[in-house]
Amino acid sequence: MYKSILKPILFLKNPEDAHHFTFAWIKRTFNLPLLKSMVKGVFAYENPVLEREVFGLKFKNPVGLAAGFDKDGKLIDEMAMLGFGFIEIGTLTPVAQEGNPQPRLFRLPEDEALINRMGFNNGGVKEAVERLKKRKSDVLIGGNIGKNKVTPNESAVDDYLICLEELHPYVDYFVVNVSSPNTPNLRDLQEKEPLKKLLSAVKSANDQKGKPKPILLKIAPDLTNGQLDDIVEIVLETKIDGVIATNTTIDRSQLRTSPSKVAAFGAGGVSGKVLAKRSTEVIRYLSEKSNKAFPIIGVGGIYSAEDAIDKLEAGASLIQIYSGMIYEGPGLIKRIKKGIVRHLKN
Repeated sequence: MYKSILKPILFLKNPEDAHHFTFAWIKRTFNLPLLKSMVKGVFAYENPVLEREVFGLKFKNPVGLAAGFDKDGKLIDEMAMLGFGFIEIGTLTPVAQEGNPQPRLFRLPEDEALINRMGFNNGGVKEAVERLKKRKSDVLIGGNIGKNKVTPNESAVDDYLICLEELHPYVDYFVVNVSSPNTPNLRDLQEKEPLKKLLSAVKSANDQKGKPKPILLKIAPDLTNGQLDDIVEIVLETKIDGVIATNTTIDRSQLRTSPSKVAAFGAGGVSGKVLAKRSTEVIRYLSEKSNKAFPIIGVGGIYSAEDAIDKLEAGASLIQIYSGMIYEGPGLIKRIKKGIVRHLKN
């Protein structure tokens, strides 16, 4: 139904307008008593073999919603109805910001991909906390945190610590995002010394809490093997809990969409099927280089159960989807879970 009816209608709209329309429709309808039962009935699927414990947290299944879809935590209870094992909100910043000028989200149907230069648009961490206080679902929540655009890199640590402090009682794990290509100079924080300083500060502040939460690092797919070696070294040295691989890519060489059309869209990170191969390569490299010393959440180009299994077999403990759900629909979550069960039982 999604691909034959809903998707063609949504794809007639500007991508960001379609996103807001979908949000409003879900918020308005999913909590109607009859529809609520129907949604849960259609999408519910769990199996004991899907359960796993990763960085000290118990996940009912390994399929998560990647950051960026529900930046402000507006649909946590509704998204949980679709069967996610965990939901990552954000990227959140200390102060609300509008992000980059619109249009800033583009579809590449020929590649089943997206280009975005959203720029950490969000209502600020305090607004998200107020929503988290009211949520009813017990689904595990990750808090993806970043710095405000106007904050210089030399002061970036302060922004991450503010977000950590505000969110700490209300999320189950944290993600330090230094890999978005859409905030000027943010990716400079992936360099060895700035990254080590940032993660050490976040880890230290977290350790001072009564109940520290797992800290993960989200990295770009565009890092060289040498830079990935540095990531392994830094993760082990700072003793953070894991890595999310990967964010969107700035590489457009694999796109089939005409170069002129892609160029007309302008700057932005590419997500979707084109990212599948590289993100899996990064997962495998990190897993092998570290001798599986830390958990990895695999994300990028997951459009089927087979794609998810590729990530898991490469070394991921959990996976996340976003663009795949845009192109394949919410039924993808259940299909992935069923596919993993079949794979594990064979």
